[in-house]
Amino acid sequence: MSPRGSVLSTAEQRRPVVTDAALRRFAERGLHATTVADVAAEAKISPAYAFKLFPRKEALFVAALELCFDRILEAVAEGADAAASPGADDVLDAMGDAYAHLIQDRALLMLQVHAQSVADVPEIGSALRAGLARITTFAKDRSGASDEAVQRFVAYGQLCHLIVTVGLEEIPEPWAQLLTRGIRHPD
Repeated sequence: MSPRGSVLSTAEQRRPVVTDAALRRFAERGLHATTVADVAAEAKISPAYAFKLFPRKEALFVAALELCFDRILEAVAEGADAAASPGADDVLDAMGDAYAHLIQDRALLMLQVHAQSVADVPEIGSALRAGLARITTFAKDRSGASDEAVQRFVAYGQLCHLIVTVGLEEIPEPWAQLLTRGIRHPD
């Protein structure tokens, strides 16, 4: 028989499942249009149990956002490891490419967009800033790039978000072509 401390409780086992379900559901409809019952249904648990794990809907959204940033960091770290050279530009390029592949799963992209739209909710704004801090610090430390290069890297990522969410690649007008020039996302 295992000691009680070494066996995961049901709550510890279910929390990651619920968090993953929350990421998907909040990515689809945002904080305000998604209910805890929606997340619970996705996770195949009762709403009461979801509230036991996450007493407030905002806490559930924050957990989903933290998971999103965990996945981003994992992907950009793998990208950095696969860079053509250890040079700052190559590392940032490889990280950007890894991120572009990652956000083919639009759930991660859309959760960030929804988080930005409710960043005035204190705990969500705080979690969003913490996630951005993690990404920015990692990009700076791992690439060794200048502050300006890291700023461009993050700004470029935000432009990519805009291009994908608005569908600018499909618009043939000059203004859209200006914004999308040189930027292609994996199919």
